[in-house]
Amino acid sequence: MTTEEFVNAFYTEKQGLVEEYISEETETEVGHLIKSLNLNDQQNEIMKKVLDTSFTDIFYSILLGLDGCASIGGIQEMYDLKDENGNQLSGEIEGYAYEYFHES
Repeated sequence: MTTEEFVNAFYTEKQGLVEEYISEETETEVGHLIKSLNLNDQQNEIMKKVLDTSFTDIFYSILLGLDGCASIGGIQEMYDLKDENGNQLSGEIEGYAYEYFHES
């Protein structure tokens, strides 16, 4: 796995969560809570934007924290992140994270 593939996997996960939570056929607790609000179409779009923006902030912050560019729980350090084949994943995360989470 490359660093870009790693970041893309986080981005794909974020997109999937947003869609699952907003889906009419959701099987998640969050999705059921959202459905219980009986939102109209305009409110549903706002909820989708709230989820998307929140998940962007969360995933982006975690990725930058792993890369040493931001703190996680008040601790800022670079982690030595590798895939199961020993490929180095840290050190380039910040650029890809910005590209996927803020330019897509």
